[in-house]
Amino acid sequence: MAPYKIVLVRHGESEWNQKNLFCGWYNADLSEKGRQEAANAGVALKNAGYKFDVAYTSVLTRAQDTLQAILKETGQTDLPVIKTWRLNERHYGGLTGLNKAETAAKYGDEQVAIWRRSFDIPPPPMEANHPYYDAIVNDPRYAEGPVGDEFPKFESLKLTIERTLPFWNDTIVPLIKSGKRILIAAHGNSLRGIVKHLDELSDEQIMQLNLPTGIPFVYTLDENLKPIKSLEFLGDPETVKKAMEAVAAQGKAK
Repeated sequence: MAPYKIVLVRHGESEWNQKNLFCGWYNADLSEKGRQEAANAGVALKNAGYKFDVAYTSVLTRAQDTLQAILKETGQTDLPVIKTWRLNERHYGGLTGLNKAETAAKYGDEQVAIWRRSFDIPPPPMEANHPYYDAIVNDPRYAEGPVGDEFPKFESLKLTIERTLPFWNDTIVPLIKSGKRILIAAHGNSLRGIVKHLDELSDEQIMQLNLPTGIPFVYTLDENLKPIKSLEFLGDPETVKKAMEAVAAQGKAK
């Protein structure tokens, strides 16, 4: 049955992306630009002839709305959709809600680069007095998990990957091998974990990868689920390049 294909997409620009805020597990909505990016992603997939059997997304609205816009454009609004916190964005802890450029101006570009792009150094924890603590920890969407100590107060990229990969291995891999056509709409860091795993990238290499918002990318995999083709973006190269550069620039002082 190989080669297999799987399509992944980072959600469209959120309102907090637009304001250059650390978002993480805060449930920000898509911006107007983000809604257009999501629709454009659906058009790109439709024009490329993609159809799916099942879709996966996080429990966060910006990823779910991106997915629904794609399914609308591809004419598959009745597709089975499974939501899991394991596809959530990285938890930015105490940085949640802070402006990235202002934080860089306060602490320095180097420190913010460590928080954003180091592999295993987490941001400061989100304490109970944090302004968004209750909105996140007591959100009913987490009623079934994560529970107790499993609920993060912060996450490094390493910790994000450690809770994303079990989902990939236990849920997605068997579906791929069964021939299911899968679409995953998630977040920059949960998707980076999957990319790191598939392409066997080093910690340093994955730290440098900036996934653009709202541009689907495709992996073609052999029978051992090793990439034949990696990170094939469904967009013109110049648009993809500019979108990646915009993501990279978010954490720098103005």
